[in-house]
Amino acid sequence: MASRKSSEVNTQARILLVDDNTNGLKARKTLLEEMGYRIATGSNGEDALDHFAKQKFELVITDYKMPRMDGLELIAQLRKRAPEVPIILISGYVDTLGLNEDNTGADAVIQKSANEVSHLTRAVARLLRPKAPRKPAASHTAPLKARRTSV
Repeated sequence: MASRKSSEVNTQARILLVDDNTNGLKARKTLLEEMGYRIATGSNGEDALDHFAKQKFELVITDYKMPRMDGLELIAQLRKRAPEVPIILISGYVDTLGLNEDNTGADAVIQKSANEVSHLTRAVARLLRPKAPRKPAASHTAPLKARRTSV
């Protein structure tokens, strides 16, 4: 029986993809499905919240500029419901508006550009990679205490 390495990505992950631009939505959906992910789509924030209420997602990818509810409002709503779910924000306004992880609440912020596909695939893989269990802090401090007392 093969064991999973901690660096492997969960390609069976369910991803919620939200964008009001149907061409961008279809292109990203096709790309992620080709990578093996299961994709649900929404064309606006309300659609996304409906999907999110009905099923579990391992990742959400949302556009910034959408009618009625922008990506930042959607992120705020999703964080209230499931703060542990990673979120990627994609926008053509990243540089113009100074959007980043700190001021958006997203785990990754990607500029729409010629490099979007490579940035998106890397961010998805990084955010879906299983987290290694953390070692207890005591195991790290014992050698430090021994060194301090012997000096």
